[in-house]
Amino acid sequence: MGILIARTYGEFNLAEMPTDKRTAMLGPFAFAGSPMRDHQRAIASAIPAPSVWVAEYENEIVGVLRGGRTDHRGRTVLSSLFVAGQHHRRGIGRALVARFESEYRAPRLMVFTLASTLHAVPFYLGVGYKRSTGARSGSSFGEPGLMYQPMKKVLS
Repeated sequence: MGILIARTYGEFNLAEMPTDKRTAMLGPFAFAGSPMRDHQRAIASAIPAPSVWVAEYENEIVGVLRGGRTDHRGRTVLSSLFVAGQHHRRGIGRALVARFESEYRAPRLMVFTLASTLHAVPFYLGVGYKRSTGARSGSSFGEPGLMYQPMKKVLS
């Protein structure tokens, strides 16, 4: 799972960053695949979320979604979604988002939020999320300069 996150995040979200900045923004995922226990523990500590779902194809993890925490306004947060590039546009991301939303859907009004990288905005618009503010500059693992788009989806 860590290798998928590192490859996908680096290839699609950080591709235009200089190598040293990309490495810093990958945080512990820069060492995905390392046999060193310290690297493995750092990656494991960066993955946890109330819920984590994976999608597999031919015994290989091709998608991962993390989410489920509640923000200060009581909205359910989709923390991250990664799908291997060669599996884009096959419904994997859409299925993971649908599973997440159905798992956390409540009988009352439900609001889901996320901070989308600019690369992923068209995907999230396609699954019903809307921009909630303008794009903002944030950080990734403490490294500033990552642009993101706050988004939300309201289900009733």
